[in-house]
Amino acid sequence: MKKLLTLGLVLIMVVTLFAGCGKEEEASAEIVKIGMLAPTSGDLAVYGQAVFNAGTMAVEEINAAGGINGATVELIHYDNEGDPTKSMTLFSKLVDEDGIVALVGPVISGTSLVVGPLAEEAGIPMLSPTATNPDVTPGLDYVFRACYIDPYQGRVVAKFASENLSAKTAVIFKNVSNDYSIGLADAFESAFAGDMLAIEGYTGEDNDFNAIIAKIADMKPDVIFLPDYFNVVGLIAKQLNEAGVEATLLGGDGWDGIQGDYVEEVEGAFFANHYATTDESEIVQNFITSYEEQFGEVPNALGALAYDATKVMAEAIKEAGSTDGAAIKDALAKTDIDAVCGHITFDDNGDTVKAISIITITNGELELEDKVSE
Repeated sequence: MKKLLTLGLVLIMVVTLFAGCGKEEEASAEIVKIGMLAPTSGDLAVYGQAVFNAGTMAVEEINAAGGINGATVELIHYDNEGDPTKSMTLFSKLVDEDGIVALVGPVISGTSLVVGPLAEEAGIPMLSPTATNPDVTPGLDYVFRACYIDPYQGRVVAKFASENLSAKTAVIFKNVSNDYSIGLADAFESAFAGDMLAIEGYTGEDNDFNAIIAKIADMKPDVIFLPDYFNVVGLIAKQLNEAGVEATLLGGDGWDGIQGDYVEEVEGAFFANHYATTDESEIVQNFITSYEEQFGEVPNALGALAYDATKVMAEAIKEAGSTDGAAIKDALAKTDIDAVCGHITFDDNGDTVKAISIITITNGELELEDKVSE
């Protein structure tokens, strides 16, 4: 009788244990984990924090609307500090320890280039909001991006200069120590329909541009293309103004933020960006209003791209009807959706296909001039 009682207790314990495991599996199936790698500390924090803020806001909206096919979305973020090695380590942690089914990020091209092959090997769909280097996606079926690539914007700005501004002559200032600047400059040069009068190089260490300004001042170009980040552009524009050069200034998305300290220096200029805060479309204004209410500031372009990327990834998981990586990847490839930064589809490389917003600075304010594509 004692043996029978002991056997009975063992059976009860086994049944209880398996019942408990079943409940845990059922609960885990009700949570969809999406990873995010964004630098929220260090020199790149201004970019990564906007990405994290917007991604968090997107997830909150998704969950408030019922989640993904009834499952709650959990965004798991790690600060990769913009470091490639740290990014690889943190990606492995997201996959092996956290159990993510998809990744939004990384933010910059340098980290995306090293994480992309790892995502491919792991079968984890990766959607970078903001990595513009052309080499991020080719040959990787699981890697996509929500932004346009550097050469594309360079060509579009050249088209805008020729067709919208009727520019016949141009000069390029190129940061020869910066791949971003080189890529845009080369693309602009190849696509500009007029005469290229000069291409003047400088390095990231330079802050006095008067020598090269003196070389081009008498050329009187219609436009000067400045493909660099806003802090450098501001210095060049200030010195161009002081020298009396009257050419129209043009730039790329690296100008985002120019309105902070250098808006007077670039009055009347035009630059390419992923979205315009003055775009009156409902989807843009709703995003801006919600972001301002939560974070107390106007979202920059990186925030807008991260919001779009998070929403696109969630929609792909929903359409896949599964958390299987291959199914999500196939659904991502079929994306056809209106977003803050434009209508998004992907080409065979996983690169987004959409129009570029051309922003102008008028009376110290940024205004949407046009939306241009090739």
